[in-house]
This record gives sequence, C-alpha cells and structure tokens, in this order.
Amino acid sequence: MTSYGIDLDRRELIATWGSGEGNLSTRTAALPADADSGTLLALAGTLTQLSEAAWAAYTRPPSDDPSPEDPSDSDPDTAPAGWRQDQEESEYAAKVTEAITRPNLPRDGSLVIAYSPLIENANRVGRVLHALGDPELTRVIVAEAAAELDAVERASLGDLSGRSQQAVLLSREDASPVQVAAADRLFEKDPFGPAELFSTVDPTAAAVAAAHWLAAAAEVSASVSGHDAAKVVFEADNLEALPYETPTVVLELIAAGARPYEAVTGLVREALHIAGGLLPDPSVLREQLNELEETLSEQHSNDDDPELADVALRLTPLDPQRPSRDLLEDLHTGIHACWLLYDECSSIADDVDGRGDAEAASAPGPEQLLELSRHRFADLVRETAARHHDRLI
Repeated sequence: MTSYGIDLDRRELIATWGSGEGNLSTRTAALPADADSGTLLALAGTLTQLSEAAWAAYTRPPSDDPSPEDPSDSDPDTAPAGWRQDQEESEYAAKVTEAITRPNLPRDGSLVIAYSPLIENANRVGRVLHALGDPELTRVIVAEAAAELDAVERASLGDLSGRSQQAVLLSREDASPVQVAAADRLFEKDPFGPAELFSTVDPTAAAVAAAHWLAAAAEVSASVSGHDAAKVVFEADNLEALPYETPTVVLELIAAGARPYEAVTGLVREALHIAGGLLPDPSVLREQLNELEETLSEQHSNDDDPELADVALRLTPLDPQRPSRDLLEDLHTGIHACWLLYDECSSIADDVDGRGDAEAASAPGPEQLLELSRHRFADLVRETAARHHDRLI
C-alpha cells in the first residue's frame, strides 16, 4: 500500500510506496499553512487507510458466495466477502470521489457508516478535508486517490509499471496469467531466477513460475543423483544449509499431481488465512498434533509428562506476514539447491580429468568448472521445463 506522511517544515503531503528494491516517494500536495498538525496527520492516516483498503481488494480473489440484492438486507459484519468486493470493483472510482467530496458527516449525534471498507475510508478522508475547508486541496486529494485506484486496477490486469509496482510486495491468493507468463520468460533467460523476479513481477505469479522451473531443476538433479525428485532439495541440505522445507512441500505436491498454480496458491491462501486468525483445515492440525504427540511419546518414553515448554508447531511453512514473497525466495533457493546436488553428482570434472596431456594443459580451473556446470545445468533445465510447459498454467 501507499503510505502518506506530512513534512511539517515544508507543509507538504508525501506519498511513499515500495518497489521491491526500495521505497519511492513523491510530493502529493501543498498543505494549508494555518492547519494544525493533528488534522494534517489525520489526513495522512486516512489516506493510508484508503490505500490499504484498495489494495486489500487486489489481494482477495473473486468469491462465489451468494450476493444479497440490497446492502440494507445484510449485516456488514456477516455479509459475504465476495459481495463486498464486487461492490468495490463496480464503479468504485466514482463512489470514492463522491465520498471524498461529499462525505457522510455527523448529524444529530449520529454518523452513517458506509458498508464498504473502501468507501468508508474515503468518507474518513472526506471528513478531514471538510474540516480543513480547502477546495484546492480537496481537488488534489481526489486526483491522488484516483491515481492509487488506477494503480490497483492496472496491477489486477497484470501491469506492474509505475505505482502499480508496489504489488510486488503484496501476497495475492490468485495469480495473473499475464504475470505468470512474464515470470516464465525471465526464467527462460536465466533458469536460476534473475533479480528482476523480485521487483517486476507479482510474487504469487512469480512463485507459480518458480515452482514449475524448480520441478524441472529437480528432475535434472534427480537424473544424475539417483534421488527422488521430490527429495533433492532436502538432500542438497547436506551440502549447504538451505531452507529445504517449503521447496520440498511444493515438489511433493507437484509429484502428487498438483499443478504449480495449485500448489502455490494453496500454500499462500493457507498462510493468509492463518495470518488473519483463521484455521483453514482443522483436520490437518489434528493430524499434526497426533504426530507431535507420538514423537514426544517416543522421545520421552520414560517420562510421564514430557516437557512441552520448548515444543512449537508450525501451522504453515511460510511467513504469514509475507507468504508470497517468502515462498518465492525459498523456491528460488531451491533451484540453486538442485544445481548443488547436480554439480556434486555430475561427471563434468571427470570429463576434464579424462583428457589427454595436451588438452589437460589448457583445462579449466575450479571457477571455470563451476561456470561450465551452471551453464550445462541451465540448458538441461530449459529443455525439461519446455517439455512440461503445459503444466505451467
């Protein structure tokens, strides 16, 4: 989301957003010289909340929940999320403008609260602007809100240019085919995963492509190591300390028949639900608790009551605060792990050692051997990924 702040010395409103590589900022509006700092801070705070509400609609996928005919027929706390999102996506720009320019104001000791979080936050912005009483500032803020909503809309269509680039820091339950294809093209150029993945592509979509290329890398590594393709990242942990758990989970899901899209969005959705205080599948937790109880019983067979103070049970292998980005990072590392095992088990060094004396004199050194290994591995991964390209989407 875009965060707004106040430069009290210059009396300016500043907008700041992330790009995946650092934060960008712009001076958004000149502020009234006679306005008190509390009111100006309230303006910055409500604008930040408006941006947060707009981007929340981006991260949520469409819902199949039934929609009420009229908002007055439903309780805002229990109405289907899908209906709220549909309302926000239907002419929401015009409604936001109206809420900012003509907000609901307190009357007779009561205040009408808008049903939509997006529209209610726009009303909050409007109420602060009403208190400031500056028509020119209101005009500028309307344009600023429109720019933010446009960035959300363009990101939902797969365009992450300009202000829409902040989507690279968000975790979305769905993945745009446009963005998946963009990530796939980056992997085609560099099967190890170029840095642009983290600054130009939606992380959920990038993770879908990364899962596809990881599966191809695992297949190549398995062919020379003899290990199960789903276990190669785990095996590579013996060569270098690696975050092997998440890549292994993804490889096991794909080996069981899941498409990369299904594996990735399922894990991200689960982590987002947990971050929101929900338990997606209680039956899975029950199985985990049973396994934990069995493990503790085996480890403490002579103790009536094993010590549980240091026992922790992870509900998701991902960081719930940034699941898509965390998943992308782990899958990216997983491809490197596949190469480690490939390099350990391949015969590139033996091929060089088997040369004649004349050839041996010009044999590549250790660094050149590693580079040769990476190039050969990358070519094999490209071939394998192309052969299974139909599973990508």
